Amino acid sequence: MTNEKVSPDAAAVRKPGWKAVGRALGNRKTGFMAVFGFAAGLPYSLLLGTLYAWLSDARVDLETMGVFSLIGLAYAFKFLWSPALDRLNLPGLKRLGRRKQWIVTAQILLGAILVTLSRLDPVAALGLFSLLAGIGAFASATQDIAIDAWRVDVADEDATIDMLSTVFQMGYRTAALVGGAVSLILAERIGWSTVFLTMGVILLAAGAICLFAPDTDADAQAARADEALGDLRKPGQLTPKVRAVALAGVALLWGWALVTVVVFMIRSLGSEPADRPDAVDFVATTGPLIVLATIVLPSVIAAVMVWLERSGRHLLATDAPPEGTGGQVLDHLYRALILPLTELVGRMGWGLVLALALVLTYRICDSIWGTFAYPFYLGELKYSKDEVAIASKFFGVGAIVLGLALGGTLLTVLGRMATLTLGAVLAAVTNLLYADLALGGARMALLSDALGVTWLVEHLGGEPRLGALMVTIGTENLATGIAGAAYIAWLSSIVSKRYSAVQYALLSSLTLLVGTLGRGALGHLIEQQGYYRMFVLVTWIGTVAIVLSLLEWWRTARRAPKTVPS
Repeated sequence: MTNEKVSPDAAAVRKPGWKAVGRALGNRKTGFMAVFGFAAGLPYSLLLGTLYAWLSDARVDLETMGVFSLIGLAYAFKFLWSPALDRLNLPGLKRLGRRKQWIVTAQILLGAILVTLSRLDPVAALGLFSLLAGIGAFASATQDIAIDAWRVDVADEDATIDMLSTVFQMGYRTAALVGGAVSLILAERIGWSTVFLTMGVILLAAGAICLFAPDTDADAQAARADEALGDLRKPGQLTPKVRAVALAGVALLWGWALVTVVVFMIRSLGSEPADRPDAVDFVATTGPLIVLATIVLPSVIAAVMVWLERSGRHLLATDAPPEGTGGQVLDHLYRALILPLTELVGRMGWGLVLALALVLTYRICDSIWGTFAYPFYLGELKYSKDEVAIASKFFGVGAIVLGLALGGTLLTVLGRMATLTLGAVLAAVTNLLYADLALGGARMALLSDALGVTWLVEHLGGEPRLGALMVTIGTENLATGIAGAAYIAWLSSIVSKRYSAVQYALLSSLTLLVGTLGRGALGHLIEQQGYYRMFVLVTWIGTVAIVLSLLEWWRTARRAPKTVPS
C-alpha cells in the first residue's frame, strides 16, 4: 500500500553540492522544463490579467468583466478532474507519452484559442469571446496538472526535482512578465489583436518544441495500472464491499463539489447582473468547504482504509474476481480516486498532517496581505501608478527571477529542507520592511541610499522616495523567489510518481485557502489599527511556517535516505 522502494543511491541523490548544479543545468530535461514553465505561465497571465486590460480598452462594462473572472475557478478547482490525467489516454496520442499527450494538446489548443481571440471583437462577439476564454482557462489548468506530474515523473539524480522545480518557476515568472507588462507595452504600439496573435503563435511553437521532450511510457504505465487493479482482488486486500463504501463516500463528496462549482458558474454566466451570485463570497465561503469535501474528508476516509488493511480487518481470504463490467468499473474508480489518497496516507502516516499544515501556512506571508498591496502603495503611501508599476512589475519581477535562481542554487548546495526553512524565515522577516514603510520608510530610505538605488532613480528622472519602495519590493520578491523554489521542490518531493497528477493537484489546491484565510479580519485590523500593526501580525503568523518547516526537516531527516516515493 505504501509503494515505497529502497534506493541504494538515495543518499547520493540527496547529497547537495555544486557539481549537482552543473549536472542539472546540462540535462535536456531542465531545458524542456523551462519551456513548460513558460507555456504554463503565459496563458495564466493573459487570461487572468492582460485580457481585462483589453476588455477595458474595448469599453466592456465592469459587471461583465467580473463574470469573466469566473474562469479563474478552473485553476482553483483543477484537482476535480486530475484523476483523469493519471488514468486516461487521448485517442491516437498515447505514443507521445503519459504526460506529454496532455501537455502538447493543451498548448496547441491554447495557441489556437489565442489566435482566434485575436480575430474577434470582444464587444460584438462577447459570447464567443467569453466561451473561448473559459475553454482556454480549462485547457491551461489541465496543462498545469500534466506539467506538475511530468516534473515529478521524469526527475532523476541528474535532473533533480529541486532544480526542475526552480527552472519551472523561472519560466513561469518570465512568462508572467511577457504576458503582463510586455504585452501592455506592445498593445500601445501594435494593438491588442496583434499582441494576442503573437502570444498564440508563441504557444503553438512551444507545442511543437515540446513534442521532443522526454516522457514516461503510457503503455508501461497502463500495464502497471492493470496489474494494480488485479492486485485489488487478491487475498490480503480489502473486501469489495468495504472499498465500495469508501468509494461511495469520496464520490459523493467530489460529486457535490463538482455540481456546486458547475451550478455557480451557470448561474453567474446565465443570469442578469442583479441576480448573479457574488464570486468573491463564493470563493471565500464555499471554496474552503469544497477543499474540505475533496481533500480533508477523503483523506480521513483513506486513513480509515489504511488502518483496516494494517489491522487485518475486512480482508479477502481468497481471490475475488470482479463480477461483470460493474465490478471492473468500480475497481477503476477506486484506483483513480482512493488509491492516490491511501498511498499518500500509508506512506507518510501522521507526517501527512504536518505536511498539510505546512502547505496551508508556508506561503501565507506573501499571500494573505496581497489583496491590500495596491491600496497600501497607492492609497496609504501615495505612490503613483507608474511608480508602482516600475517597482512591482519590472524591478519586482526581476527580483523574483533572481530569487528563484538563488533558491535553486541553495537547494542543490545546502539541501532542500535547509532552503525551505530559510525561505520561511525570509518570507516572515521581510514583512518588517513594509512595516517600516508604513511608519514613513526612514530605514528603507537609508538602505536605498546605501545601495545606490536612490541615486539611480534620481538620475533616471524619478522621485528619490521611489528607491525605498523598489528596495522593499525587491527584497521581499527575492525572498519570495527563494521560498517559492524551495516550496515547489518540497511539495513535488512528497508526491508519488505513480499518482503524481492527483496527489500534486490535491495538495497544491490547498493554497486556495491561503487566499481566503483571515483576509476579512485582516482588513478590519487595517481599518482599526493601520498597516503597521498588520505587517507585524503577519510577521508573527510567519513564525508558524518556520516552526513547521523545522519539524518537517526533523521528520525527513529521520526517514532519509532509506526510502523514496515511486
